[in-house]
Amino acid sequence: MGSDSVIPFSPPDITEEEIAEVADALRSGWITTGPRVKELERRIADFLGVAKCACLNSQTACAETALRIADIGSGDEVIVPAYTYTATASVVCHVGATPVIIDCARGSYEMDYDLAAAAITQRTKAIIPVDLGGVPCNYDRLFELAESSRSIFRAGSEYQRHLGRIAICADSAHAFGAQWRNSMLGSLADFTSFSFHAVKNFTTAEGGCLTWKAPDGFSDDEIYHEAQLLSLHGQSKDALAKTKAGAWEYDILGPWYKCNMTDIQAAIGLVQLKRYRGLLERRHQIVGRYDEAMKSLGVEVLPHLAEDYASSCHLYMCRIPGLSYDQRGDLIERMAQKGVSANVHYKPLPMLTAYKNLGFDISDYPNAYEMFLNEVSLPLHTCLNDDQVERVLAVFEESLREVQCA
Repeated sequence: MGSDSVIPFSPPDITEEEIAEVADALRSGWITTGPRVKELERRIADFLGVAKCACLNSQTACAETALRIADIGSGDEVIVPAYTYTATASVVCHVGATPVIIDCARGSYEMDYDLAAAAITQRTKAIIPVDLGGVPCNYDRLFELAESSRSIFRAGSEYQRHLGRIAICADSAHAFGAQWRNSMLGSLADFTSFSFHAVKNFTTAEGGCLTWKAPDGFSDDEIYHEAQLLSLHGQSKDALAKTKAGAWEYDILGPWYKCNMTDIQAAIGLVQLKRYRGLLERRHQIVGRYDEAMKSLGVEVLPHLAEDYASSCHLYMCRIPGLSYDQRGDLIERMAQKGVSANVHYKPLPMLTAYKNLGFDISDYPNAYEMFLNEVSLPLHTCLNDDQVERVLAVFEESLREVQCA
């Protein structure tokens, strides 16, 4: 990419090796869920340090599947943060439950855990925390909330009776490869859903995976089997199992859903996973350079490294104190004119029509609005070379100075 070329915000990092693996999948005659999906599930489970995982067609499908395995539905409440993408809360609506949206803690993108504690009722069945930008939320605090409310928890199903408390169903869409207290995300929450969308660190074009910690009375194999049923019309055998000699017969155990991953997608993922530790290392290098440059600019950044955690460095989120909403838009426009794409993450849920229509009002979420008002996300991806990183910083600094002087 030349110096005059546009630096995109988040392109996929695809090499000839991924392309060759996809071509091999196409030539194999097996392009839907098959041996490559099963192999990717095995390798991801090893990478995350879990017994099993289920690869589906999106993080959203994974998160909804988790709620359905936990038997969460009509009459139940699920606590979600205000500062997140819609998928965190929309899956609650998909299963017929009620989202309970919690404001950020002041000066943080993370939900206010004291407000979350106060929102827990006998109807609360889950909390969906978000590892925003790849930075782990406070899993210790989350499990404290779940454990401290055991006395008012009312189980409505066998799974809930065995768990005996509110389920922690982490939205780790951004956080594949992140760690909390030296444990990989995916091994901590009751359910964890990751995204493999095209803009994510690790991609299968579209896709995601679900991991879990089986409660006493349930096995990993049982939960995996239920995830497979929910993702393939409730069919008792997948297409791969039906290819075995004499194994044509199947049953439909429930009128369920269609959200399986294909072998074409898994082919991309198998190569991405081989490359992934190097991809994470490069993201950390870029974040380190960005952080160094921001110190002199008075810009607040989302911290990707701390004593308790190591981020996956998915988003480089900045806040410019004193910058207005209109100035933030001007900054992004000026950067675009100079060939650098920037973005905003995210509009808090109560600002969106879908959640306004459910009765939420951003005036009740002052901390989330304050965080959103002057947030700007810079390009952070492994297609950036060192010269482009410096160009992003130069364009950001120049554009910020122009906006502040205008």
